[in-house]
Order: sequence, then structure tokens, then C-alpha cells
Amino acid sequence: MMVDYLLPFEKRIGSIRVFEKRKSVSDPSMGCVPKDYSTDVLLKSGIFILDKPSGPTSHQAVDYVKRVLKIDKAGHSGTLDPGVTGVLPVAIKDSTRVTNALLTAGKEYICLMHLHKDVSEEELIALFDKFTGNLKQLPPKKSAVKRQLRVRTVYYIEYMERNDRDVLFRVGCQAGTYIRKLVHDMGEELGCGAHMAELRRTKAGPFKEDMAVTLQDLKDAFHYYGEGDDSYIRKMIYPVEYAVSHLKKIWVLDAAIDTLCHGAYLKVPGISKLDSDIDKGDVVAVLSLKGELVLVGEALLDSGNLNGFDKGLAVKTQQVFMKPDTYKK
Repeated sequence: MMVDYLLPFEKRIGSIRVFEKRKSVSDPSMGCVPKDYSTDVLLKSGIFILDKPSGPTSHQAVDYVKRVLKIDKAGHSGTLDPGVTGVLPVAIKDSTRVTNALLTAGKEYICLMHLHKDVSEEELIALFDKFTGNLKQLPPKKSAVKRQLRVRTVYYIEYMERNDRDVLFRVGCQAGTYIRKLVHDMGEELGCGAHMAELRRTKAGPFKEDMAVTLQDLKDAFHYYGEGDDSYIRKMIYPVEYAVSHLKKIWVLDAAIDTLCHGAYLKVPGISKLDSDIDKGDVVAVLSLKGELVLVGEALLDSGNLNGFDKGLAVKTQQVFMKPDTYKK
């Protein structure tokens, strides 16, 4: 049987339908399509995908980014332990708050597990099947969260290869899953013991390993930018909108945007288009018709009612990203 090693939102993207509630065209004199943002704008509100090396903490890696870019504000999404490498989204300046939307996104890792005794391949495959789905985890003693039993979902485990007692596998999981604890529990289940030898994050929400750049790459690109060549830095930095590409979406009319930028809740009459699978309570991204991120909020109605109703509140605003007066009333 073929298995799709995809995170839930990746599977969802392939089946999305969009309801068009009110046909409209955005005024070209206001706003900007995200792919056309200037380099200066991106350096005030963009996101770099850092290939975190082994050694520094996530905080230290972000501090290095700040020093390279000569900025005083940046934040990362999803802490990686010092010895763990891979995808670390780093939002800079005005985009730092978008990391909240990424914290709950699914993650993918490649893990090297060392078994303490010999185990057959059949036992391993059965083990991975058993540890796919909802699992109870007690966070390690040294963790950033309260130490209490909680449920986390492992979406898939792909057995890759082995060398004697060293086993390489790929795992896609819910945010907040401790892979070191997962490996320990696997060893307990096998009755032989196991520990995590190496770990690399390959996905954090919509950001993937092939998008990541090293600290040295970033330093070199920023140097060339200072010399007047922005071609390298533009390949490394993503608009803030990319950070919400895993969320369900609502597109709004130009006339509704400025009120939203001042913190108002989105009302149904302001909606132009919406994804067909929004449930009440979902965190959604509210976009302009050009695709710019206006805000992130909580859906107060499901897609059927959002599309069918002519009035009422649609989204409770949580974080506003677009500056007022970007779209005139």
C-alpha cells in the first residue's frame, strides 16, 4: 500500500475548493502583490529559513541573524535543542508576531535511533505502525512546558534504512511532540532500550529543508546587498504571507481592509472569497484580493454559513499585520 508522507495541511491543500461570495477586483493603485514586494520591504517584514547548525541554541542562532542583518528585532518559530539541526523559520522586524501562527503547525524530522540490542526489521516496522496515531507523552524533565501527560499525534513514520543497531526514520508529527521521548518510548516497547543519536528537522509548517540557508550564506548575501546586489538576498527571504500558507483563508474586499487594520472584527459583507472547509473556531488568515496578509483571527462561522449569510460577524481579530491606510476607505 502506498503511503503519502504528508502533513495534514499538505494533504488538505490538494483538495481545497474556494467559494466566491462577491466577485471583485482589487484597485491596482493600493497595496502590492507579495511577490512584487521590494527588497527593502522584505527586510522589514520577511522570513528567513535558517538551516540551524548543531551547537548553538535557537536563541543564539536568531541573535546571529540579528547581528548579520543589523536589526534589533527577530524571532524564531519552534525551538530546536542545541544538538538538533535543520529548519528554523526566523521572522524579522514587523513579521515577528507571525511565529505564533507557525508554532502549532505540523513538523517533520529525520531521526537516527540507536537500539541497545539487536531487533529484526519486522519488529521495527510493527513498532512504527504502533507509534503512528495519537500517543500519550510525558514531556522530559528539561522542557519548556509544564510536565504533565498530554496527547500528541504522529501523522506518519517512514522507515528509511538501518546499519546494524542504528535506524534512520522520518517522522511527521503534531507540534510539541518530543522526538527524544518518542525514541525512548519505542525502546521501552521493544524491551531493549533505545536513544536518539541525531535529529534534523526537515519541515516546520509550510517551510521545507530545501528552502533553508546557512548562517554563512545569509552573511554573504547581506554583504552583496550592501554592495548594491540584492539578487542573493531575495532568493533567501520570503514574504510574511508564506508563513500562513498552511492556514485556511478568507479574502476580503478592498473597502473592508482599513477598518480591519484598526482592529475591527471582520463582518460577513466584507468577504469576497473563502476556503470551503473552514470550521467554526479555526484559526484563519484574512487576505486582500492581492494576497497580502491583513490579519490572523478565529472563524466565528463555518464555511457554509460564511458563504450563505449576508450579515453577522465572520472572524474575531487576533493579530493585525497590515498597516492602516494601506488601503484607503
